[in-house]
Amino acid sequence: MESKPSPGTGLGRVVDRRLMVRGAVAAGVAAAVALPVRRLLIPAAVAEPVTVGGLAVTCNLTLPVACAANQAANPFGTRDAAQFDFKFAKYSGWPELKESLMSGDLQAAYMLAPLVMDLADKKVPVKIVSIGHRSGAVIMVRTDSPYRTFSDLRGKRVAIPSRFAVDFLFLRKMLAHESMTTDDVDIVEMAPADMPAALYVKGVDAYCTGEPFGAAAQRAGYARVLRMTRDEWPRYMCCVLTVREELIRSNRPLVQNMVNYVLAAGAWLDGQRKNRETAVRIAAQREYFNQDPNILRFVMDHPEDRVTYGDLRMIPSEFDDLMRQAVAAGALKHPVSYAKYVDESFAHAARPASIAL
Repeated sequence: MESKPSPGTGLGRVVDRRLMVRGAVAAGVAAAVALPVRRLLIPAAVAEPVTVGGLAVTCNLTLPVACAANQAANPFGTRDAAQFDFKFAKYSGWPELKESLMSGDLQAAYMLAPLVMDLADKKVPVKIVSIGHRSGAVIMVRTDSPYRTFSDLRGKRVAIPSRFAVDFLFLRKMLAHESMTTDDVDIVEMAPADMPAALYVKGVDAYCTGEPFGAAAQRAGYARVLRMTRDEWPRYMCCVLTVREELIRSNRPLVQNMVNYVLAAGAWLDGQRKNRETAVRIAAQREYFNQDPNILRFVMDHPEDRVTYGDLRMIPSEFDDLMRQAVAAGALKHPVSYAKYVDESFAHAARPASIAL
């Protein structure tokens, strides 16, 4: 069945053309049969990466790192790996993110913890499966302002991202230290990205938010930190990985993979200084935060523990304390049980993921 070698081919033997054609046909048939079988083994719903919504704040920095690391672990985009794939989608404000998660347009998002408590209490099928960070919020005032204490802000306008934001609870805590309440200041809700400009034009006298929107104004030279959670509330947590219960029921391995990568991203970020620089480079890209890397770098360096990621343990007493503060602030109408809004099974089952970036 073999023919004589053709001149100039350099091959020891040449396969008969008819055999090549038969082989190609056979291979094509096999592939045509195998592909549908593979597709039957993988639910159609997981053929595309699950989108995880989030804001471009450094409290969410574990998310772009987790997405990039997961993709790096699957460089060829094989269909088998697609069932564990997830990607980032940038949102500009919490209301839009909340609506997308409520409607089911999003199956997962980094959300404000008290907001998830409220949604779960209203029977929206969502669960917190991981914490995203620690600390990372600041209260900013103009550099040329006389404000040194919160009593100096009496009657002044202070911007917050949302009454469900833990930044708001941070502000309440600081006011209480000086025997004040939110009735002593003029609270306005504003998208975090708009706050630096509002302070610059004196539309507000102070603002309280997550980074890098404090760092942006500080680095530009017209704002300074009045208080930061790093000094006042180191165990502070705000943004949490939240998933809809349909996703938990339909694809637990994917949710577990997300939690594995988020927890690994947190340990990696706090592991070595050079990792934070890599994270800055990734997060600054258009498909993630699309921000000036110098501002993100400022957050990472001034000081280095301005926001931390290494301790993402789910501690019920900390959530209960946060819940009670949210009730006292009026963000929640009544207490909500931990089991109603948290599924800690994924954190308990977490296995280290490789962050090869």
